[in-house]
Amino acid sequence: MVLNIQVIAPDRTVWNTNAEEVILPSSTGQLGILSGHAPLLTALDIGVMRVKINKEWTPIVLMGGFAEVENNKLTILVNGAEEISEIDEEKAQENLDNAIKNLDDATSIKDKIEATQNVRKARARLQAVNTLTLN
Repeated sequence: MVLNIQVIAPDRTVWNTNAEEVILPSSTGQLGILSGHAPLLTALDIGVMRVKINKEWTPIVLMGGFAEVENNKLTILVNGAEEISEIDEEKAQENLDNAIKNLDDATSIKDKIEATQNVRKARARLQAVNTLTLN
């Protein structure tokens, strides 16, 4: 059996494909999904989703959202998503360095929250790139 995956961002459908397995960055930790999974609704954190297709893992960066599993269909509604082909490793590292500096320099609570989110996004992009090079 296969698992149908749809990743939907506000501006586009990022993915609509079948896969063997998915690992999601849920708000409570990594969550593995296989075909036949029990119905589930979970919040997603900023992080890397890994999708196994034809025995190969593909990472996708998710910017938080929700996932629903039902009848071998995984529907993921996200605030944003980036495929690995959209990420440049050097630029991602530079963005992480800048985000960390901005977090260190932040003085207001609002600035600290925004800077923390930017650090998490930058780390997820680098993690996705590094996951690809490990495969």
